[in-house]
Amino acid sequence: MISRVAGAILRAVLMVLLVATPAVLLPDTTTDTAQIVVLICVVAGLFTFMEYSSRSPSLVEFRDAPPFNRIRFGALFITVLMLSFIARGEYDPSTITRLASAAGNTITNAIDFPYSPVRILILILPDDASDQLMNDLRIAAGISYLCSLFALAVFVVMLRLAGWPARNGTFNFWINLPTFDPTAGGDVVKRLERDAQINLILGFLLPFLIPAVVTLTSSFINPMALSNHHTLIWTVTAWAFLPASLLMRGIALSHVAVMISRQRARAASA
Repeated sequence: MISRVAGAILRAVLMVLLVATPAVLLPDTTTDTAQIVVLICVVAGLFTFMEYSSRSPSLVEFRDAPPFNRIRFGALFITVLMLSFIARGEYDPSTITRLASAAGNTITNAIDFPYSPVRILILILPDDASDQLMNDLRIAAGISYLCSLFALAVFVVMLRLAGWPARNGTFNFWINLPTFDPTAGGDVVKRLERDAQINLILGFLLPFLIPAVVTLTSSFINPMALSNHHTLIWTVTAWAFLPASLLMRGIALSHVAVMISRQRARAASA
């Protein structure tokens, strides 16, 4: 009980730190923005604490199957931190901001090629967008997308080499998949495989679909709002993190379905 509450407090603090990072590092944070960030920090911290301090979570999946959520959080935090340092460098250049900018340029040059997700995201900007905004969006997209790909690669390695998710014992289906109702009807394995395929398809297509939707709805969603550094950081981070998260979830659900099938086969042969 004590260790669970202590872990929940630590995770809540880390979540608050993640949300507050851009507001703390960027000198152009306004009073209104700071107030909104404080409110979001409180909500995110309370939600995280409640989810991890309770015996059974209500929304967080794979809570007791590390390092699934740790990999996602690490990729998200690194992305937000690097983008915040790069944005800070425009106001207060320092060694660390120059290093982050140089790394961002190198990364973006490597993955920015025709028809790549990074190149497609840049196309959402109107023709009269400034070169500075285009360069900021390009670097932010490159860093975010690479961090998401790295997180996905780390998870696949853990899945194959470390025996995730049951490397430390049994896998509790009810705790780790609280949003999945096995009594909703139909075979559990087939439903898991169907959900996995949906997540994989969406995860692959979203980096291309999101820019298309923004372009089609430009009369309602103004791409020039990305000139605000806070908007740029969180928008681009979500653009890269959400598809990677769906891909990881699809792979995880598919692996759980395989585990259940193997367990059924062993029980039948016994």
